[in-house]
Amino acid sequence: MKTNPNISAHKRVSHGGPFSIRHPNSKILDFSSNISPIGISSLVRKTIKNQLDAIQIYPDPESTQLRKNLQQYTKIHFSQIVVGNGATEIIYNFCQAFLSKKTSVLIPIPTFGEYEAAAKLASAKVSFFKTMDLTKDVDNFISKFPINGCIFICNPNNPTGSLIQKKTLQKIIISAHKKNTLVFVDECFIELVPDHDESIIKFISKYNNLFVLRSLTKSFALAGLRIGYGLGSKQMISILTKIKIPWNVSGLAQQAASTAIMNPFYLDKVKKIIKKESNYLVDSISKLKSLQCSATKTNFILIKTKMKSKTLQKKLLKKKILIRDCSTFRGLNDNYIRIAVKTRKENRKLIKAFEKL
Repeated sequence: MKTNPNISAHKRVSHGGPFSIRHPNSKILDFSSNISPIGISSLVRKTIKNQLDAIQIYPDPESTQLRKNLQQYTKIHFSQIVVGNGATEIIYNFCQAFLSKKTSVLIPIPTFGEYEAAAKLASAKVSFFKTMDLTKDVDNFISKFPINGCIFICNPNNPTGSLIQKKTLQKIIISAHKKNTLVFVDECFIELVPDHDESIIKFISKYNNLFVLRSLTKSFALAGLRIGYGLGSKQMISILTKIKIPWNVSGLAQQAASTAIMNPFYLDKVKKIIKKESNYLVDSISKLKSLQCSATKTNFILIKTKMKSKTLQKKLLKKKILIRDCSTFRGLNDNYIRIAVKTRKENRKLIKAFEKL
């Protein structure tokens, strides 16, 4: 059987979550998934229960009402919003639509692996820029921009937790525009950043080379429902809408997402917990000689370890705690792990487990 050579060379990206291990267990305390520490809201839970009968009905293939609700939420017109079966579907659709074998792609690493995988599947030529904090290396990064290419940026970055300010991103977007290069900014964790508002969705109307990705997976704990959205120019969104599969988002997911974003108090509560618990985790871990935390602005922490990451993961699994082995991130080695910020009760269990290693 002959297949597209890009498919033959395609490597699936490793991720966290209970199904990333051989024997998933519902009793495992999952620190490998960067999900809202308080779970789904009671309003979303009620919506799901009330909408169960809608499972028998084909969903709106255009997610019309959700996009109108997202317009109210983001202040971006619904004609400039596309909804996907998780943010990852949108990454792959974006690459299929706008990249080709003639496209040069630049990706700062370490970062989310699906950008690379999706770009290569679309035949693009991918190169990397190694940095643990893009803000400190931005001028050098800009000097590497391709012509007629594409740049992927995760802000805040997964797995480092570093955050880029609006003015720095605007500088990047303007520099890329001069080279006719697209800028894909992944803001899937931006709503989980306490005390900062560095989102650039307002730049959508100003720069036609900008595309912004968002997810309800992390911010509103809807990982199992798979729902994300992208914002860009009307032309971009028209193309992405044209190529997405029919009924790509379930009716239940559309209803749950609409309820989630219409609750103004949920994210405020989440960010307060993240701020408090992130400080607690960093302070506690800093007392351990074998672990070193990277500075973070969001709901996860990258940790450098003296023990090999896979070994550390196995030891903690015996205590029914799952962490993210970061050796699978391009740009990191097997001395890095990542943990999510959870509730105090859960965080205490992790700290006690670290102390006993």
